Amino acid sequence: MKQTLLQEKYPVFVAEIDKNETDCKSVDDVVAYLKGKIAEKEKVQFIGVFDHYAHTKGIGGEINPDIKAAVDVIFCFGFALPNPQVLAVRPRSIGVADLGDKFVVSFLEAPMKPANDAMEAWVKGLRRA
Repeated sequence: MKQTLLQEKYPVFVAEIDKNETDCKSVDDVVAYLKGKIAEKEKVQFIGVFDHYAHTKGIGGEINPDIKAAVDVIFCFGFALPNPQVLAVRPRSIGVADLGDKFVVSFLEAPMKPANDAMEAWVKGLRRA
């Protein structure tokens, strides 16, 4: 997993996982895995799955031809509401893209360490030990 700056301002964690490195064979398998990890955390709430590929295709948007499927798994850690501005960085999501021979799994750095640690562990857990 590497950390990078998307568009020179968004801190993003990205993992490229070859399909032969994971038991997941489809985006749906990765989603099921992540939903399971979210369910294990008492204070994390699953919200939904957004099919970004279907949305973009449906509006006639541009899609990189290497991308076969792309979804966002949406959830919230939300341990506290210290101020109204924190809503700008919630909820969280993990993006999952299928590029045929590999998955690219990514998430925006969260402003709280426990959330980052959990998301990083979940993504790393996609690889077989």
